[in-house]
Amino acid sequence: MSWGLASLLLLSAALAVGFAWYERTQPSARLLSVVGTLAALAILGRIAFAPIPNVKPTTDIILIAGFALGGAPGFAVGAVTALGSNMFFGQGPWTPWQMAAWGLIGMLGALLARATRHEVRRIPMALACAAAGLLFGVILDVSTWTVGSGGHTLEELIAISSLSLPFNLAHAVGNFVFFLAFGPALIRSVERCRTRFAITWQPALPAVLAALLAAGALAAPSADAATPAERGIAYLQQSRNSDGGWGGAPGQASNGLHTAWALYALAAAGTPADASDLLVRRLGDGRFAGDVLRTVLALRASGADPRDAGGRDLVAELLARQKPSGTLGGYTSFTAYLVLALAASGEQRGLREAASWVAGQANRDGGFTVFQRGGPSNADDTGYAIEALVAAGRRGTRTVRRAAAYLRRIQRADGGYALTRGAPTNAQSTAFAVLGLAAAGVNPAEVRRNGRSPLGYLRGLQDADGSFRYSRTSRQTPVWVTAQVVLALLERPLPVVAQPAATAQPRAGWGMGEAAMGLLGLLATRLRALL
Repeated sequence: MSWGLASLLLLSAALAVGFAWYERTQPSARLLSVVGTLAALAILGRIAFAPIPNVKPTTDIILIAGFALGGAPGFAVGAVTALGSNMFFGQGPWTPWQMAAWGLIGMLGALLARATRHEVRRIPMALACAAAGLLFGVILDVSTWTVGSGGHTLEELIAISSLSLPFNLAHAVGNFVFFLAFGPALIRSVERCRTRFAITWQPALPAVLAALLAAGALAAPSADAATPAERGIAYLQQSRNSDGGWGGAPGQASNGLHTAWALYALAAAGTPADASDLLVRRLGDGRFAGDVLRTVLALRASGADPRDAGGRDLVAELLARQKPSGTLGGYTSFTAYLVLALAASGEQRGLREAASWVAGQANRDGGFTVFQRGGPSNADDTGYAIEALVAAGRRGTRTVRRAAAYLRRIQRADGGYALTRGAPTNAQSTAFAVLGLAAAGVNPAEVRRNGRSPLGYLRGLQDADGSFRYSRTSRQTPVWVTAQVVLALLERPLPVVAQPAATAQPRAGWGMGEAAMGLLGLLATRLRALL
């Protein structure tokens, strides 16, 4: 058997496995359309730049497909691009090699996304595209060496690689320049398409009516009149489950965590919801500190009494677990939320001790960490430590001022915040930082880096349905993220306590139409629960 035939059989088997893998993922019709569109774009890119040897955006598009859609779709885009474009450039023994090479690059794009957690950094990504171009060239050099009729010696491979080096370098440089020109924008576009794969339409009349009401379509002349926070509230109201609670995304089962945060946001917007029965059921006999703390705050946001939660006095339970030093479990995070829970419940016992313990955990840089002082400071823990200290009446203290200064210093160039040093910016860390700044009396709109504010960063993450993305490249747990961002945009630090229905007022600055939208959203929630 010749080298050429052996390589052809091996490549055919590899390509068959790749396409079988793609088929086993059971791609939806929408995903198929995106894969086809990207393959067509890659083919057109190869044809359009044919006059310039080896300078074309094809490899960039394939890498981006894998980065944004995953390994199997990335492989499909690469393999189809080679097969389709050779309808114009000519088929031959090189076609399977090109299919395999570009398919591999699509798969590597998915690995790159996993390694970077979908964070798009222009220069590193452009360098990755350049490296992909060199890899493609190496594979094609091997194909020429394998299919050729020579002796298949190492000297022949080196000679082939030497002759092709200028073309491979041109490919790499072209990839680098093309990504700088359009790469990030194309990734965002494909990511938006991927996000829409998760949308499930509910044709039932009650759901449609509820969506129209919550969006304010029957109350306002234009959806653009609503603020980002109001659109976020409408999304939360539409996402509520029939049992009265919320999951991490629309249609997911209700749980205590996401229900609690949705209740905080609704109460902050002046449209509190009652989910006390669900909260008590979800808590059950649980004794985990985080669950109890969250339930106390959520019950207060619902207007319920945490001292009578299914026969349990949750406030008394927390006080019984508080140590003489004031801490709860030795964690800055738990103790900060203990302060918030006690303040929300109007409980003075243990409040001063807990706040003093939290204040004592400030690091030398002014920030706070999840456990005790000495660990790395971060935006999340610093934000809710400030909220707790302010809730305990310590806004004017040096500790709060230094913590706010720390948040100013660690702001990222895009205006947002990240959980840890070196991690990508995200909506949740940014929301915690904004709430901490607002609690400290600092106007978040005036906290800027390169002219960008954290509020502007958050507003830039809102999708068409009113939800907020976790980051520019991720849409995880949209209900949870949206609730936290709404609190930040409203600048309403925790704790948030529901006002009695007879005295609840729209927040300052709401017009009649906007207040009506909030009421319609609440009506939509009731309709969904009843129907």
